[in-house]
Amino acid sequence: MNLSKYRIILASNSPRRKELLGGLGLKFEVRTIPGIDEGYPSDLKGEDIPKYISGQKAKAYKATMADDELIITADTIVYVDGEVLGKPKDEADARRMFHLMRGRSHEVITGVSIVTKDKTVQFATTTKVTFANLTDEEIDYYIKNYKPFDKAGAYGIQEWIGYVGITGIEGSYYNVVGLPVQRLYTELKKM
Repeated sequence: MNLSKYRIILASNSPRRKELLGGLGLKFEVRTIPGIDEGYPSDLKGEDIPKYISGQKAKAYKATMADDELIITADTIVYVDGEVLGKPKDEADARRMFHLMRGRSHEVITGVSIVTKDKTVQFATTTKVTFANLTDEEIDYYIKNYKPFDKAGAYGIQEWIGYVGITGIEGSYYNVVGLPVQRLYTELKKM
C-alpha cells in the first residue's frame, strides 16, 4: 500500500478508532471539528444512516483540507428492529437498550468516508451480534461499573459485557469495536 503522498487524518477522538487505525501500521494524525451535526433524514434505514453521517462529517473537513491530505471519517450505529440505538442519555436509557438487545441479535453498522481533494469513497460494514439473555443484575453491574455512555448501543464489545454476554458474532469484530479496519485497509490500498 503506497499512501506516502498523503498525510492521513483520522477525524475522530475515539480512543478505540485511534487504536484500530494504528493497528494498520499507518502514520496518521487526529483532527476533530466540534459541533458537526450527526442528524440524518428520517427516511434513511440501515447502512444508509451511518454512511450519510460519515459523509456529512467528511463534508465539514473537505472545505479546509490541504491537497496532500486524506481524511477518514466514521460513524457507528447499533440497529435493532429498525431503531437506531445511539449513545445512551443516562442509566435508564442504557437499560432500555439492553432490554431491546438481550436474548437476541442486532446489527452494528459503521459507515466510513475516505476523502481526498479529488476523490470520495464511502462504504458501510454490518456485523450481526447476538446477546445472551442477560439478567437485570448483569445489565446493572455493567452500566454502573463501565459507564458506557459514550458508546452506541450502550456497550463496548471489548469490555466485560462482551466477555460474558455475547454468544455470537457474524462479521467483523473490529467493526463492533468502532472501525472495520480490514475493509478500510482494502479501500486504502485502492487509493
